[in-house]
Amino acid sequence: MSLLLSPFELKGLQLRNRVVMSPMCMHSADEDGFVTDWHRVHYGARAQGQVGLIFPETLAVHSDARIGQGDLGIWSDEHVAGLKNLVDLLHGFGAKVGAQVGHAGRNADLPGVVRVAPSAIPFTENSPVPHALEIEEIARIVEAFGQGARRAVEAGFDVLEIHTAHGYLLNEFLSPLANTRTDEYGGDSARRYRIVREVIEEVKKYWGDRPLFVRISSTDYTEGGNTPESFLEYGQWMRDQGVDLIDCSSGGIKMVSVQTFPNYQVPAAELLRKKLGIATGAVGLIQTGRQAEEILQNHRADLIFVGRQMLRDPYWVRSAADDLKEHIDIPKPYTRYGAVWLDTKATA
Repeated sequence: MSLLLSPFELKGLQLRNRVVMSPMCMHSADEDGFVTDWHRVHYGARAQGQVGLIFPETLAVHSDARIGQGDLGIWSDEHVAGLKNLVDLLHGFGAKVGAQVGHAGRNADLPGVVRVAPSAIPFTENSPVPHALEIEEIARIVEAFGQGARRAVEAGFDVLEIHTAHGYLLNEFLSPLANTRTDEYGGDSARRYRIVREVIEEVKKYWGDRPLFVRISSTDYTEGGNTPESFLEYGQWMRDQGVDLIDCSSGGIKMVSVQTFPNYQVPAAELLRKKLGIATGAVGLIQTGRQAEEILQNHRADLIFVGRQMLRDPYWVRSAADDLKEHIDIPKPYTRYGAVWLDTKATA
């Protein structure tokens, strides 16, 4: 059997295959960040479609931390029941479920929200100037990540992922383009990493030794910004803190034009995997089963994160199996006509 469609185990958690649905903003929660029927249908279809691990969109650790209106929340104990209902539903279809927790920082797009950042640097010349966080405000945000992890445990999530990518708050702290602080949270790579270190420590108080991922923006695509080589240092610190997998995305700190092509972000996953000996996730225009299989066979990553292609095709795993000329189990109701055809052929 192909590696893509083979089971994968991490810290006792077994995935039925190496396909992961990437977290993507859907903006379909109610106004207070609660799960709706839309999420149950949307993610339920992908679980039925045999995805191994499903991440809903980023779960905001504070009401002002949402990327936009309609984002899911995990900032209140009241969110737990709806999230647990969703997790239980997806478990019932054989999928494992991940919680990506994050804070949008200066890119929060909600009416009346005071945008925050490590430094008072706007995203673009026309963007609002964010409030530079005070030390005590940083401490409260770190605590909010920990409380989000506690609620993720209560909701029954299998994996936790800390969002340090795409120009959001933790990514802003890591990037010298967005962080010009001169205190203990800026000035060199170790101090820029400090908030991430504290978030990981706080999260692990509640999450324990369960599988822990971090999503990174491996490059800022701009001179003076982070590069994949920057994450050899950051990634080593993450590994030493007990992070199990680095999910390698890119961009978001600056408004830049990025030339995309199949596998365009895979080299970062390959670099970190080979240099640091840590498991990595590959993402970025991975569209076919054979494309995904090549990444795994050549030891470039351990898991395949599929985003937009999964929106186009809820049964992408079946499409990948067809591409690889392999058989996978599918829900019995979907086999009815095939079974009739096979029985007819057998008795002809």
